[in-house]
Amino acid sequence: MLFGKEHVERYQATDGEEGHDWVKGTTVLLLTTTGRKTGKRYTTPLIYRSDGADFVVVASNGGAPDSPSWYKNLTAHPEVGVQVKGDRFTAHARTASTQEKARLWPLMAEVWPDYDNYQAKTDRPIPVVILQRAE
Repeated sequence: MLFGKEHVERYQATDGEEGHDWVKGTTVLLLTTTGRKTGKRYTTPLIYRSDGADFVVVASNGGAPDSPSWYKNLTAHPEVGVQVKGDRFTAHARTASTQEKARLWPLMAEVWPDYDNYQAKTDRPIPVVILQRAE
């Protein structure tokens, strides 16, 4: 099973042949954000689902009290890089509205049931993020 930096490297090197299909039937994309403090580029493997032409990820951070760095980065710099298998593109990232989250959360918890456990562990509302391919 791949994690972290090795996951990113293998995914990039194989156009997702290694790393796209992950644990318990989940699929993973690579999200590249620009650091809000450093300006450096950071790539993170994330479980996703498609929603029409968009891609959806969850900023769970395992239910920690604080949002993950990648989420803080994309709120400061919403233009991100995305790789789904061999498809690399620029996207606009935005936090789902309350209504969108109500629809999308159950879809994400269906593929990764621990999201419900993570939400139960923290007082912060865990954001759902929509990645919209740039025109």
